[in-house]
Amino acid sequence: MRFRNKTVRAVNTTRGTVLGECIRVADTGLSRIIGLLGERKLSPGDGLLIVPSQGVHTWGMMFPIDIVVLDSDWNVLAMRRRMRQFRMTRIFWKAAAVLELPSGILDSTATAIGDALTFDRVETSAQ
Repeated sequence: MRFRNKTVRAVNTTRGTVLGECIRVADTGLSRIIGLLGERKLSPGDGLLIVPSQGVHTWGMMFPIDIVVLDSDWNVLAMRRRMRQFRMTRIFWKAAAVLELPSGILDSTATAIGDALTFDRVETSAQ
């Protein structure tokens, strides 16, 4: 992934599963606009946490992704599995963030609405 200056590990504490080891944080206007555009794939362990966000789209993307909509306490409000290219979610007025993950991660981790997630900062080496 292009920007690794803010990286976190995402854990579903309800299920005891790891959603991603190298989740990039998009918390500026520019990083939220760019998102995953230009990426050719999203590898297992990678992802994007968009803060703040109340919905996302996949216009211009080249691959499907799993979407997790989170409230301000990092609880799962909604999910969308295998969201294909050129689609968009509805607006979730109570959402604080959206987590974009490789397609299939939600099924493999048994993530469900109401689950609690935690995010721990990951130190990355300068490249």
